[in-house]
Amino acid sequence: MAVPKKVKFIASLYQLCFHPSTAISLSSIVVRLNILRGRDIFQVDMQKSKELFREVSIAAGAGGYKGSKSSTEARFAKHIDKSIPPPIEFHWHLHPPLQQKSWFVSIASFKAMLTHPIKWQKSLRLQKSPSMKAILDGVRDPKDEQIVDSLREMLLLEGHLPDKHYDYHTLLRYLRMRDFDQTKAKDMFLNYLKWREEFGVEALIKEFQFEEFREVKECYPHGFHGVDRYGRPVYIDRIGMVDINRLLEKTTIDRFVKYHVCEQEKTLNWRYPACSLAAKKHIASTTSILDVKNVGTSNFSKPARYLFLEIQKIDSNYYPETLNRLFIINAGSGFKVLWTAIKTFLEPRTLAKIKVLGSNYLSTLAEAIDPSNLPTFLGGNCTCSDSGGCLLSDKGPWNDPEITKMFQSMIGNEECEERLKRNLATEDGDDVRLKDASETRLGDHLSPKKIQAFEELLREAKRKIRTLEVALEDTKSVLQGLTQHMEELKR
Repeated sequence: MAVPKKVKFIASLYQLCFHPSTAISLSSIVVRLNILRGRDIFQVDMQKSKELFREVSIAAGAGGYKGSKSSTEARFAKHIDKSIPPPIEFHWHLHPPLQQKSWFVSIASFKAMLTHPIKWQKSLRLQKSPSMKAILDGVRDPKDEQIVDSLREMLLLEGHLPDKHYDYHTLLRYLRMRDFDQTKAKDMFLNYLKWREEFGVEALIKEFQFEEFREVKECYPHGFHGVDRYGRPVYIDRIGMVDINRLLEKTTIDRFVKYHVCEQEKTLNWRYPACSLAAKKHIASTTSILDVKNVGTSNFSKPARYLFLEIQKIDSNYYPETLNRLFIINAGSGFKVLWTAIKTFLEPRTLAKIKVLGSNYLSTLAEAIDPSNLPTFLGGNCTCSDSGGCLLSDKGPWNDPEITKMFQSMIGNEECEERLKRNLATEDGDDVRLKDASETRLGDHLSPKKIQAFEELLREAKRKIRTLEVALEDTKSVLQGLTQHMEELKR
């Protein structure tokens, strides 16, 4: 069939405007022009009817399932014990069935595609890129959302008004920790809220200054350093080098516990969001390395045991499901004796995430963490010489100015500055001095969206209260009728 000259001209123009990989074929344009002759809007059926499938796959990060794993992730997955609970960033996602879609293209939009091809292509790229909010929220399993909503309703019906800790991810962590037993998760979550109030966490993260930060790091080397291959923050603890007597000369157990709580809050409110934005997928857990070289029973004096148990209790009860994997390295015979006793204090879910290694640990670590994010003392390539050492640098996306700028644009300048102040407040007190008068209280600057969400929750709670009141009146009427009936029978 001979192709009209007008069609050839438009096809040539289109191919000049667009990249060859996105150009519409000549035959497609012919079909479109033939249809356009008779109507302003045309419909093209893009799919043939066929039997549809539903498949279950593990989806991670924003945007859902993205296909097969990389070779590195696949190798790492082979070494993960099947008894280990899946990381909190992953969930079972049931793909919805494919639906037949029809595409409508008007003459105006078709002309716009030809007239402004660059602008049109940019709009396509913007539509494909996930929003920053979607990245932070992650992909949610409908079943998880349902049970989280159920737990939230249970809390509301018991008179617990919602606050910022009733968010989806916080409640999900407690449900996972209690194997989705809503009653146990509710009790654990309420204990967490009670502890926050009694411990004064909100005031602590605003006011506490750990001036002895550098001195403590010298006698107890620990800190965050880089990310693993998935994008999670990496925490390194060289417990075998702890000098407990010197540590207690520089600080007290009470102050160290407060510092630890501030670091946990910083991880939840700053490190995880920053890592999520950098990795472009939801991050909600930490990969940890515990170096137990030279650790034995002599290392755990009474003060050391008390400090360890206090921190372990706080992490298990009030920051559950934040551990992805724990690699215990350089484990010798002395540590193995201790490990037998320590295991009794740990939850089974936590134990499943721990891998104990000897001195030949590097290949295992390298599968989970790129050598560029491992210090040289662990066999990696990093020295952080410009920061005084890797465990003093706090290296990671949370200190990237570009990530900070992105985060600031999302949550607002005031809240971002507040979070930055919280981060700096636990570091070197000689360099950072916070004044109460200059602090911004997040609660005094609620955004309209937060107020609207709170009002919706209140309206829902009032609706349920009215429903209960009606049911109570009905029950009261029935009881009155029964009482009258009993009185008549007595006569």
